[in-house]
Amino acid sequence: MTADADYPGLHREVAPDDEAFELVLTHCEIVWAIARQLIDTGGLAVDVELVRAGCLVHDIGVHLLGEAAYIRHGVLGEALLRERGFPEKLARFCSHHTGVGLTREDIERQQLPLPVDDYLAETAEERLVMYADKFHSKTTPPVFLTAASYAARVRRFGDAHAARFAEMVREYGEPDLTELSRHHRHPVV
Repeated sequence: MTADADYPGLHREVAPDDEAFELVLTHCEIVWAIARQLIDTGGLAVDVELVRAGCLVHDIGVHLLGEAAYIRHGVLGEALLRERGFPEKLARFCSHHTGVGLTREDIERQQLPLPVDDYLAETAEERLVMYADKFHSKTTPPVFLTAASYAARVRRFGDAHAARFAEMVREYGEPDLTELSRHHRHPVV
């Protein structure tokens, strides 16, 4: 199901250009490195191969955006994986990693261009991928984020979102980004 899939090849196939391919695949690989560190240091009881696969595909929908709003990348990625015959439990990583999760209320209140539904991480693996994703941003230039930096960003979406992130920090701890920052030459902010 996941171990033998060619995730870099899938990114290459759907990326609009080499720059997008490199940016998104590198981000996905970084998210996997962060998740792996959290698994190793926290002794987390998760399906490691599923977490790896989830990390490597969670942002595949970024390649499909075109003129669509960035917030849609998750649902686009999920649809792509389903069309390609990937299992539901893998496709869900795409639409269930945005922010600290989106609820029907969030979508309606903010009038987001998404099908009205709950997009919350439900499994231990989904929660870990969502959390690891918060520590790296594909901004120009890409950066690593501390828990404090991300907490400041998520507060603008309300107290419930900030509380959800704070709960994950208590659950997983904060990854050590020093070596990843040095290796990728992305600063920690």
